[in-house]
Amino acid sequence: MKIKINKKEYKAKPGQTVLEIAKQKGIKIPSLCYHSDIEPSMSCRLCLVKVKGKKGLFTACSLLAEDGMEITTKDKEIEQARKTNLELLFSQHKEECFDCVYKYNCYLLKLAKEYDVEITRFKDRKTDYPVHRFGPALIFDSSKCIDCRNCVDICQQQGVGFLKVEKGKKEFLNVVPDKNKECIYCGQCLVHCPVGAFEGVGEFEEIEKPFKDKNKTVVFQIAPSIRSSIGEEFGMNPGEVVTGKIATAVRKIGADKIFDVSVGADITTVEEAREFVQRKKDFPMFTSCCPAWVRFVEVYYPEFTKNLTTVRSPHIILGGLIKTYWAKKQGLDPKDIVVVSIMPCISKKYEITRKELFLKNNIKPVDFVLTTRELAFLLKEKKIDLKKLKEEELDDPLGLPSGAGVIYGASGGVMESALRTAHKEITGKDLGNIETKEVRGLDGIKEAKVKVGKRTIKIAVTSGTGNAKNILEKLKEKPNLYDYVEVMACPGGCIGGGGQPMPTDKKTRKKRAQGLYSSDKKKKVRLAHENPIVKELYEEFLGNKENIHKICHTKFIQKQ
Repeated sequence: MKIKINKKEYKAKPGQTVLEIAKQKGIKIPSLCYHSDIEPSMSCRLCLVKVKGKKGLFTACSLLAEDGMEITTKDKEIEQARKTNLELLFSQHKEECFDCVYKYNCYLLKLAKEYDVEITRFKDRKTDYPVHRFGPALIFDSSKCIDCRNCVDICQQQGVGFLKVEKGKKEFLNVVPDKNKECIYCGQCLVHCPVGAFEGVGEFEEIEKPFKDKNKTVVFQIAPSIRSSIGEEFGMNPGEVVTGKIATAVRKIGADKIFDVSVGADITTVEEAREFVQRKKDFPMFTSCCPAWVRFVEVYYPEFTKNLTTVRSPHIILGGLIKTYWAKKQGLDPKDIVVVSIMPCISKKYEITRKELFLKNNIKPVDFVLTTRELAFLLKEKKIDLKKLKEEELDDPLGLPSGAGVIYGASGGVMESALRTAHKEITGKDLGNIETKEVRGLDGIKEAKVKVGKRTIKIAVTSGTGNAKNILEKLKEKPNLYDYVEVMACPGGCIGGGGQPMPTDKKTRKKRAQGLYSSDKKKKVRLAHENPIVKELYEEFLGNKENIHKICHTKFIQKQ
């Protein structure tokens, strides 16, 4: 069908909203509460438009296109209505711009400037609203909330329902935690909040702590997905791989060494593939490198805890190697090493507090977790423009991953990496075609049967705990439905994590994933078990069960 927007004709598909069509065609209609991942709430009322032949103003985010429809997106009445609604939004939103996740790219402030809004015209009506802290990972300041309910909707979509809406004492809607449920720290509320009411624990406040003790050796390690997302914070395209620029930037802010968590992913791959091949019971085996997913199982489906692989997550493994293998090589005391993980999610802030992951003498493998946003924020505070930097190499030897380690950042990447190595473990031969494209893509649930030698492996890959919930419910009815299941708590995997640049939508996640797969293709070594540093680690350090267990494995205990 065809519709007209501002007198120009466009093709449209049934079921599309006017806002969706406008976005596709590059037509500017302001919107704040709208997010393509969830149903429109129509709460901010900034996307107002007119429809020829109809009275009043309509929200473009909910207005379904009809054949022959004629839309006006801008005139005096529309502009005045938007300005008034912006002023009302600011009356609900306490401004603390100096330490906001949107400090350098706030769309709300941008609109205020565009519409010449006096942001203090109405008195803030939420100044005495509470600040909630959810464990060691997440903070919600309800005085900044504009009642769009995006966080509540995405929390429900995640199958958790921890956040709910209730009326406050001043008859404003307020988001509060449900005392009968627990947060899993996925951070999807954060990346779906348009006004920075959510932030990670320590975000901005603790950002320079690692550099304060000059007697410490500060080691940074970057997660796989960071290389294809952080560039967005500096005006680069989603999916643009900037590993070399990150290396340069991190050295400029004072890091002594920079390694790649993808090397840890290579170790995770080898150990997980071996565990899968050797496991005799408790199938299907679940991946466990996503701490939000692990917490989801422990809290909501504890009977499946035994199905989790015992293999630690890549950054915990690499942190352990840094404070044991690498420390010994360098003649350093592990207590004098500070390991900082740059992560795409806030659940890693929670993961590093889990004592079952500590090394001997109560030493934490990782001391600090900074999100992608936090690293970008720190660089901007230091006036370092990532886009303009020259590329440098990461440090040898723990900065040289295989392609299999890099694709961990995309949904399906863990499974694909493990299958490449499991094939070797089962058949003694490497895969002819190492790309398992059935597990790639952004679909919430992907299923496949993969032939490995004489064995057919039934696999499932899912992202978003709401989708994982569906799989777990199926497994209650049919325990033998799968052999191996990969789960990432965030839509699209780590590329859509709660610590990533905002806004994050399906289109952005797709480009970030493509960047990781292109990086894999360019690698000379694309199999985890063929990575020279991995071989060296197993020959020199991981050749005995004690070291393998303390660095690479853990135990999840079913909670009562």
